[in-house]
Amino acid sequence: MDDQKTDDLLVIQGVDGNKDGNNSSIEEQTPKQTRESGETGGGVLERYINPTAIVNFGFTLQAAWEAAGSSFQFSLLNGGPASLVYGSIVSGLGSTAIATSLAEMASLDPVVGAQYRWSAAFAPANPAFWGLFQGWITVWAWITVTAASPAYLSNIVIGLVIFNYPDYEPQRWHGTLIMWGFVVVPVVWNFWFRRMLNTLEMIGGICHVIFFIVSIITLVALAERSPASFVFNNLWHDISGWNNPGVAFSIGLITVTFPITSFDGVLHMSDEVKGARTRVPHAMIIAVTFNSIMQFAYMVAVMFCIGDVDRVVNTPTLLPIIEVYYQATQSKAATNFLVFMIAFILFISLFNIFASVSRLTWAFARDNGLPFSKTFSYVHPTLKIPINALLLVGAICCLLALINIGSSTAFNALISLPTIALYISYFIPIFFLVIRKLQNRHPQYGPFKLGRWGLPINLFALVFIVYILTFLPFPVELPVTAINMNYAGPLVGAIIMMALGDWFTSGRKRFEVPVARTAKADL
Repeated sequence: MDDQKTDDLLVIQGVDGNKDGNNSSIEEQTPKQTRESGETGGGVLERYINPTAIVNFGFTLQAAWEAAGSSFQFSLLNGGPASLVYGSIVSGLGSTAIATSLAEMASLDPVVGAQYRWSAAFAPANPAFWGLFQGWITVWAWITVTAASPAYLSNIVIGLVIFNYPDYEPQRWHGTLIMWGFVVVPVVWNFWFRRMLNTLEMIGGICHVIFFIVSIITLVALAERSPASFVFNNLWHDISGWNNPGVAFSIGLITVTFPITSFDGVLHMSDEVKGARTRVPHAMIIAVTFNSIMQFAYMVAVMFCIGDVDRVVNTPTLLPIIEVYYQATQSKAATNFLVFMIAFILFISLFNIFASVSRLTWAFARDNGLPFSKTFSYVHPTLKIPINALLLVGAICCLLALINIGSSTAFNALISLPTIALYISYFIPIFFLVIRKLQNRHPQYGPFKLGRWGLPINLFALVFIVYILTFLPFPVELPVTAINMNYAGPLVGAIIMMALGDWFTSGRKRFEVPVARTAKADL
């Protein structure tokens, strides 16, 4: 359908070139209670996001160099410079492959539900089960992504308070209260978000680039230089208790992997993007590619300009980037400003994340994937936002912030958990699509297609996902205790059990699998 304009229903099916009659369409695999996306009593969203805004939306949502800069303390325990520098390359290539694979599907069927819809469409059997299962995984993944961003910001605020007031003794509940504050503001502001989104995204995109340039220039111009051997030939594997270099390197990847996930956040805005079949795939790939490059460049600069490593590792602020900036500038005012720039972009990103996850939750409720779906599929007639879904996400984030009180490694869990869940949500539809391609039953493509490179890219994406999923549940330190345990794995297991429980109780009767919308709907 590269050039064909049609008002007929776009059906996800096999290629027309196969005449043996074995190509099955989504209509043959889904329950009779299917309907076209967007037809809902809960209301519909309005297409108002311009092309520049949706690119900046994805670009700023990831805020990769800022997130990596404010959390690289985990790589100082495992992997060190190797995990930050070479890990940025590995994660950048893998994330780009995943985003490109999803972009091809987005061009075929750009929809808020994204992964759960595609999993149902491409499933070799029982599409309703896979759609509901995938929906639970994706929604919870994004809710925990939303909780992780206030955790980043809370760490920065507490780090700056310690930096400026050395007598301050932080308590875990302080971090929880700060996280609650960072949840409430964007939730309330999102009521009017759509009216200002195009302007906000322009500001966020510009600051994301300008602050990046300012930070690197400051470090390069003022900081003491580390030798190239420290940056490129240094793998730390004897600090955290993990003595195997490969394991230490892989665990350290969390710092540079999490910031460049969540590229599917753009997909959740599809119902509000003009020309979604072309612009959403391009926005996803542009966002992850440029963020990966910026993250790599920033990590290289930080490692070259890290200064006294012992002071950075043992900084009382618990936020190494503060010590890096202070050693470079020798000025508290300059350090506060440079760290504030990181926090500002992460805060802008949080507005985008709340907008994205509220649309995803709304879409899943619209398809009766959630209990009380009628309530959470409601779209306010004046504000044109899924207000109940937005409030639900905010409430759950506040509950997740309580984890910070019980565990000193809660922050690590809050960035490991969404990465695991997101990677599972990426794996399922790509895996099902690969099966169809190997059977020569691949779907009709949209305007963006990978051609002969599609299958190799898909396979590389799957291998990378399996690699990351293998090491993300590992604890950061040994020996493992109740305090430093990485609870991300058990929490993901709980989400999976929740999804299975819902299917066997009422989900299989309640959930409706939507079919692909018309091409006309995207114009």
